[in-house]
Amino acid sequence: MIKYKCNKKKKGEIKMRSDKRIEPFLKELGEIWKAEFPDWRFGQLMYNFIAETGDPFFLEEDKFLETFKAWVAEIKNPE
Repeated sequence: MIKYKCNKKKKGEIKMRSDKRIEPFLKELGEIWKAEFPDWRFGQLMYNFIAETGDPFFLEEDKFLETFKAWVAEIKNPE
């Protein structure tokens, strides 16, 4: 059995994140992917990102994009 944490408002009621966050997140991720790494497969993009920045499991979408953009900037403009 898989156990997971959830946010509960009150007993028996689960507080869910809005599904409206998904489309803007995917759109922005896709735009960055297309502009910066169009020759990389999605798995390749995520593997390279995760290998260098760590497990994104607990990141909310806004923090994921913030971390992703910083990683892209570092890859494209290394010091």
